[in-house]
Amino acid sequence: LSGMNILVEEWGGKFQAQEISAKKGENIDKLLEKVLLEAELLELKANPKRLAGGTVVEARMDKGRGIVTTVLVQYGTLKIGDHVVAGQYYGKVKALFNERNKTVNEPGPSSPVALLGFSGAPTAGDKFKVFEDESEAKDLANKRMQLIREQGIRTTKHITLDEIGRRLAVGNFKELKLIVKGDVDGSVEALADALLKLTTEQVAVSVIHKGVGQISESDVMLASASDAIIIGFQVRPSAKAKGLADEESIDIRHYSVIYKAIDEIKSAIEGMLEPDIVEHIIGNVNVREVFNITKVGQVAGCMVTDGKVKRDSKIRVIRDGVVLHDGALSSLKRFKDEVKDVAKGFECGIKLRSFSDIQVGDDLEIYEEEQIKRKLK
Repeated sequence: LSGMNILVEEWGGKFQAQEISAKKGENIDKLLEKVLLEAELLELKANPKRLAGGTVVEARMDKGRGIVTTVLVQYGTLKIGDHVVAGQYYGKVKALFNERNKTVNEPGPSSPVALLGFSGAPTAGDKFKVFEDESEAKDLANKRMQLIREQGIRTTKHITLDEIGRRLAVGNFKELKLIVKGDVDGSVEALADALLKLTTEQVAVSVIHKGVGQISESDVMLASASDAIIIGFQVRPSAKAKGLADEESIDIRHYSVIYKAIDEIKSAIEGMLEPDIVEHIIGNVNVREVFNITKVGQVAGCMVTDGKVKRDSKIRVIRDGVVLHDGALSSLKRFKDEVKDVAKGFECGIKLRSFSDIQVGDDLEIYEEEQIKRKLK
């Protein structure tokens, strides 16, 4: 905090600080005392005799009650039956509960309450406001919803020439599209942000839609149209959505722990990455004699000087330290018999595939390639 120029009173600053323990209940009374003192010094006042307004703290999907929105009333008095708008959602207040889940009728300024009645889950930080006229509240909510849709269409990234160039430079570029649905707005935001951070140069992660509530048919249709995977955090699809997902072969993943979802998506991205190819030199061979056989072609009589030669290995022809050819073996023989491998110190006959310019004294380097699965850092 001091690095951000926020100094507490003990350090000569103007901000009060109080050590507390929520677990043991220590110094909570002192904290409340300091909050009240600060409010008095700042002359914080609010008019309780006006239409209420404030800020959305959290929104979640409750199994029995539907969308439950926690709000902080900052001015006015909130009443049951009020017409409320927060973000793009409209609601009529059906019930109000305090922090102990007890019903309250008219919470005034600075009261945190859980509100039932919103048509959808507002985003944490949205401002809410009460309107006298229901039609006015609905019109505003509809206009905001339309604006958000238009904004979403306008901000859809179309591929540009620069992006095509970047993808060609990277190589096999892939994209993983996700739809995230959850029971609590905070969890959805946290999960979406964590998944977006998994983006790499080769694989881009994009969350094309996120929201609170059960997985609906529209989510499945969006996933089908955009070739996306649906991630449900503590929520399940409706019966119709599940049937549609089976028809459209849409992958719906269910999670109850954020870290498990992140780990599984991380593994999926690692699977999409091109594997690293590591080369292992397993043997060296020296050409002692070259034979030109009719209908067979050029065969090199060789001595294995180091390691061993395998018939399915790759091979390089090196002359005076320069690589002339990089290819594969056509055949590997000991005397007249075809063999799988020849060990160090033994002679063998080697015929190369698509190369017929071997000379006495050439060195042949035998190697194998191993594909190693790439890991995200």
